Amino acid sequence: MLFNNKYREEIIEAVFEKTNFCFVVVNREGLITYLNKNYCDFIEVTLDDVLGKHVTDVIENTRMHIVAETGTEEIADLQYIKGNHMIANRIPLFAEGELVGAVGTVLYKDTEEWKKMNSHVKALLLEIENYQKKLRNPKGATYSLNDIVGSSIQINDIKEKIKKVSSGDASILLEGGSGTGKELFAHSIHHLSERSAKPFIKVNCAAIPVDLLESELFGYEGGAFTGAKKEGKKGKFQLADGGTLFLDEIGDMPLTAQVKILRALQEGEIEAVGTEKTQKIDVRIISATNQSIEELIKENRFREDLYYRINVISIKIPPLKERAEDIRVTAKFLLRKITQRTGKRVVSFSDSVMHFFMHYDWPGNVRELENVIESAVHLTNTEMIELEDLPDHMQQSLYITEDGMGLKEILSRAEKQALIHAIHKSNGDKIKAADLLGIGKSSFYEKVKKYDL
Repeated sequence: MLFNNKYREEIIEAVFEKTNFCFVVVNREGLITYLNKNYCDFIEVTLDDVLGKHVTDVIENTRMHIVAETGTEEIADLQYIKGNHMIANRIPLFAEGELVGAVGTVLYKDTEEWKKMNSHVKALLLEIENYQKKLRNPKGATYSLNDIVGSSIQINDIKEKIKKVSSGDASILLEGGSGTGKELFAHSIHHLSERSAKPFIKVNCAAIPVDLLESELFGYEGGAFTGAKKEGKKGKFQLADGGTLFLDEIGDMPLTAQVKILRALQEGEIEAVGTEKTQKIDVRIISATNQSIEELIKENRFREDLYYRINVISIKIPPLKERAEDIRVTAKFLLRKITQRTGKRVVSFSDSVMHFFMHYDWPGNVRELENVIESAVHLTNTEMIELEDLPDHMQQSLYITEDGMGLKEILSRAEKQALIHAIHKSNGDKIKAADLLGIGKSSFYEKVKKYDL
């Protein structure tokens, strides 16, 4: 039989208050008209406190106001709330054919249970991503020239040089500061070489203890030393046979190992630890360093003859601060990459943040930029990264002294002057002024209101 109206309140209560869902309803302007008890408890508010407030002021990373404005539903979207990835549905509400608001649901049962499942899902996603990379190239090289972001003259010149030198077997030395992406360039060279179907093996010369470096590079015979495997072990040279051996941080390699590497390059053969037998090998050497090899040679810490062997072709990678035009595109690329991995919806940077990025020295280069953006993604409560979202260790860099002014005040003054100049140049036509500044009309009017122009 059909339920009559006398059960209406009981049905509504069962649906909205006694299920394992969080419900929110907003009107056309994005103002909250209803929030069920589950949602109130989850975000630690009361219904009386939030009624009539804009949904963005109450629920982090919400898009309810957008659905209420556009009328486009969003199903099974990941939403980051209170440190967890939740599954959200957002449905537009229509009355007599007119869009009047939106209703949203978030799956919610037990916070601790959800946290465990959330961590498990993220771990599985990372594991799947890792397997996909290995399937794409089981030999170890996972990056190509397309993964190197940037359009500066310096980066384009390096890409062209790599295309020219990759096909040969000449040894290549990549020189650049920490975090400039030397490993990405090494991967790219291997991918474009005739050895691309063969292994790409990496050795971090700074990370392997000195007493183990020779056995790691050249392998060892069974029983060669205490703790050695009975069957022996192949070294990096044997594993890379036919392919490419990438010696990262080669400036930290001890002199004893340098002698053996020089022999391997000169004679095309190696000698495993614990044996006098030689073994023929065919590897291409790509080395990388963030130190001055010339200075190490002067200090008798690096063999000059080995330097000439590994430095047949030299590629210098400039620091990020010397190619400021790459910062904007690199930051946006990294933001997309990080948000896809974390599931948190953050879509852009404020003008102040981007201005700061463009004028910061970036001693850690691209790696530092990526770490800063990842930290800010986790710290922000909105869809846009602001100055206050940058990590603590950078906050002191936000305040430079100029007649007692901090960076925020300097940026505000510069922004206001730019607005005034654009309005004057366009003879008061604010739409034209917005075009001159390269910003949207709504953003322009917000700034005009902010500075009371």
